[in-house]
Amino acid sequence: MQVAPISFDRFNALRDAEAQERIRAARARLGKKAVLLVHHYQRADVYEHADLTGDSLRLSHLASQSDADYIVFCGVHFMAEVADILSKPHQISILPDLAAGCSMADMANLAKVERCWRELTEILGESPDNQFTPVTYINSAADLKAFCGDHGGIVCTSSNARTILDWSFAQRPKILFFPDQHLGRWTGHQMGIPLEEMVVWDPDLEYGGLTPEQIRGAKMLLWKGHCAVHQMFQPAHILRWRNAHPDGIVISHPESPFEVCRQSDHVGSTEHIIKTVKAAPSGTRWLVGTELNLVNRLAEEVKGDGKIVEFMSPTVCMCSTMQRIDPQHLAWTLENLADGNIVNRISVPDHEAKLAKLSLDRMLAVS
Repeated sequence: MQVAPISFDRFNALRDAEAQERIRAARARLGKKAVLLVHHYQRADVYEHADLTGDSLRLSHLASQSDADYIVFCGVHFMAEVADILSKPHQISILPDLAAGCSMADMANLAKVERCWRELTEILGESPDNQFTPVTYINSAADLKAFCGDHGGIVCTSSNARTILDWSFAQRPKILFFPDQHLGRWTGHQMGIPLEEMVVWDPDLEYGGLTPEQIRGAKMLLWKGHCAVHQMFQPAHILRWRNAHPDGIVISHPESPFEVCRQSDHVGSTEHIIKTVKAAPSGTRWLVGTELNLVNRLAEEVKGDGKIVEFMSPTVCMCSTMQRIDPQHLAWTLENLADGNIVNRISVPDHEAKLAKLSLDRMLAVS
């Protein structure tokens, strides 16, 4: 029998141990009606409850394949939006804390991207030789994915960025890449694009702060955006560590600044980092440039193989918005679901979801 929704205030003061017990009890009541998708960056006391884990690309696939009535996404807002867009009509996507956003995603919004598009058209005209394919990193709002769907563009992740850019250049000669400049720059560099042909578009300046000549000469326009977590890593961190551990191996996420990636031995997505370190010979020592929760979890998982995994930055560096999803929020969400009450539903408007799905389907087909 359905009862009145439970207020979160009753859960906010719960001790972690009690919240964990209530999570397990609610999950037992729900059975297979709910599936928990959990991103690699999630805190350990939530990660332990995952049914399925992964980075953004893997979780996008999983969201489209689940048969559960409720997809409870322990990640951030844009991830739950993707789950809603790709899931079946009867499924409901839920984010345990609506404040779990993404600072990078907030650096690009639809109004600024549309203004950018108008200004590019003003400078370049309609000539096919001057046209851009819009590419949005999956760390973006649904309306930007819809923009790409409506303008012949596509979505990428850190796992498939090279493949997606190959596809994009096959459509048009130039790429507008948002919101993460670092992933765009590193991927373009790996494809042999000169740095001077990848220029930064500042959305707060007229014409992105660029001259018409710079825009015409650009192969890629990189939105002035970044990840607050990966922006913390510096080449000096690598140099200091290599001096102490000359036989050590450095691996970084491509959201890191260009010089950090260039001084790393390996660069790749969270899935790539995990697989590379786990497949490495025993006794190896690693410096890892990505989110702290993932690095700590990985260090625990491989220490039995005699491997040492260390975090790159001397400053604590975790995804603070994803940290908002804690055992208290998860217990509150699941208990309400078990009582028949849906809380914190993420629902993308139909017209927006249809266009966003175009760009996501293109990505999934290419990947």
